[in-house]
Amino acid sequence: MIATHEEGTPAQTDAPADEPALPYGPERSALELAVRRLDDAERDRQPAAMCEALAGIARCYRSLSAYAHAMDFMHQALRWSYALGGVDQRVELLCELAELSCAAAEDASAGEDGERQARSARDLARDMAFEAARVATHSSDAHWEIKILLRASDVLDHCGDHDDAITLQTRAMELMVRHPEVSDALIEVDPHALDARLM
Repeated sequence: MIATHEEGTPAQTDAPADEPALPYGPERSALELAVRRLDDAERDRQPAAMCEALAGIARCYRSLSAYAHAMDFMHQALRWSYALGGVDQRVELLCELAELSCAAAEDASAGEDGERQARSARDLARDMAFEAARVATHSSDAHWEIKILLRASDVLDHCGDHDDAITLQTRAMELMVRHPEVSDALIEVDPHALDARLM
């Protein structure tokens, strides 16, 4: 089953003739449910509902390692997020798309075509990570900004951009120094994860 979606039309679940069928299982059941939610969201076309429905399908495809489809739906969700006005949902989707692109690069097949796809996916991951970090500076919530900076840093590190990753980690550490209460809260949630990121 491959879900397809064009703006203004209901999502379809029929597989094109040249696409392999996705396996049955919990992941496929989740995808079918996500497609129904998108069909419901299409009726009212409210940006928040459209974002969540499209991102939900993208997450289902990621769980099935169908990265091309996952990235397509995540891009659509990101476009809808610009209609929301705020930046929280947009930045969350930028981070998810960056992480998804990293996974797609790692999953790319060997050979010249696979290497080209991996480079393209890593380039997208970098762009999305940098954009997430840039937009996060407009937030007044230091706790949230630190988490976004660390997520973006992880993406850049996986892409091999270690210097840029360290730059974002440094920004996060500077925020922690200025807001020690935020640093304490992060440590309480997961002290080992924070130490690993800042090593």
